[in-house]
Amino acid sequence: MKYFTDLFERVAASYGLSFLGLLLANGFDLTDVSAVKAAAIAGIPAALAVVYGALAGFVGNPKTAGFTDTRNK
Repeated sequence: MKYFTDLFERVAASYGLSFLGLLLANGFDLTDVSAVKAAAIAGIPAALAVVYGALAGFVGNPKTAGFTDTRNK
């Protein structure tokens, strides 16, 4: 369960930050069609975060979605 919570946090943060960055670069006009495009484009880094987290579960600590192995050895 901790793995999925960690992965969800990473994906949500990637999407939120990408969307906010694209809106700020666009001039923060939510009535413009390009804001919808920004929302769609912001999904790309979020999708990559899912792939990253899935791969990290096999390489790093399987209980987190990060590549760093934080287990005590």
